[in-house]
Amino acid sequence: MQKFDVINGVAAPLNIVNIDTDMIIPKQFLKTIKRTGLGKSLFFEMRYTQDGKEIGDFVLNQQAYRKAQILVAGDNFGCGSSREHAPWALLDFGIRCVISTSFADIFYNNCFKNGILPIKVSPEDLKKLLDDAERGSNATMTIDLPNQEIRGPDGGKITFDIDPFRKHCLLNGLDDIGLTLEKAAAIDTFEKKNAESHSWL
Repeated sequence: MQKFDVINGVAAPLNIVNIDTDMIIPKQFLKTIKRTGLGKSLFFEMRYTQDGKEIGDFVLNQQAYRKAQILVAGDNFGCGSSREHAPWALLDFGIRCVISTSFADIFYNNCFKNGILPIKVSPEDLKKLLDDAERGSNATMTIDLPNQEIRGPDGGKITFDIDPFRKHCLLNGLDDIGLTLEKAAAIDTFEKKNAESHSWL
């Protein structure tokens, strides 16, 4: 998993509440078990017409936001079904951080397991960040995970909370497999001793 430290990038505003996982990546794209290739279908029904043409008004189709790394979204982001394809699609598009006032629990947990930082902020702070994100290509924000800060284009600063264990995992690029591999030496030692003491197994 890619490490998350400090990113400085364009923030796209998506001021819609209750964005569910089917809106993030519709069900017809769930056939794959690969984590790549889903970015082109992110927010498919909002990004494209029925004949596959881009909808120019949608934020991620606008030139200023085509390479956005940060998404500033409305309340209850990631609700709906538990599909892990949702964070996969966000990450494949290039989104490394989603900021909202609240997230659905399963989506929130899946973000950390895939190298995406979901940040919860107050409604007042979200309003400020949405205003910043409306500036187009000038809407650059810095997400500083070590210091737990969001820094806006005018130098404004918002701090955020994060579980220390999840912070450790993101900073070190550790998903569930990576966490297990950190204990590889201890596991090998246990297996060797267990084989010696239970040779009949």
